Amino acid sequence: MLDDIDKKLLRVLQKKGRTKRNELAEIVGLSVPSISERLKKLEDNGIIEGYYARVNKKAFGLDIMAFIQLIMESSKYYMELKTRVKKYPQILECYSILGEGSHMLKILVTNTEALEKLLSEIQAWPGVTSTKTTYVLSSIKETTEINI
Repeated sequence: MLDDIDKKLLRVLQKKGRTKRNELAEIVGLSVPSISERLKKLEDNGIIEGYYARVNKKAFGLDIMAFIQLIMESSKYYMELKTRVKKYPQILECYSILGEGSHMLKILVTNTEALEKLLSEIQAWPGVTSTKTTYVLSSIKETTEINI
């Protein structure tokens, strides 16, 4: 069970993952060794899954983000779909969904040619009967922070 101090640590780290332990100690009013112990426990228990750098997509020429909804023929292709999705670095996220379609892919590519090529490849995957693509014009909010 997380106490208020753990939650405060997590809120700070979600905003600035590189906050130093002595800064964290000052913020929550504990010693640096206590902070280290708490962080280790949060990591060991899978509460903190990692520390990541947020990279500017445009700096790498990745200008096109889109969501591709997959309509699958049958769930018998599920394991193969999982394997294929993991092989494509352009596919950032993949979700099993309810409603129209069976899966939603979030993709990031350099240009429309790359998008067309990726779509063509995905449409050729076994079990994929159709796709619907939604092109992102601009991002209003992107975050990995959860409300703690």
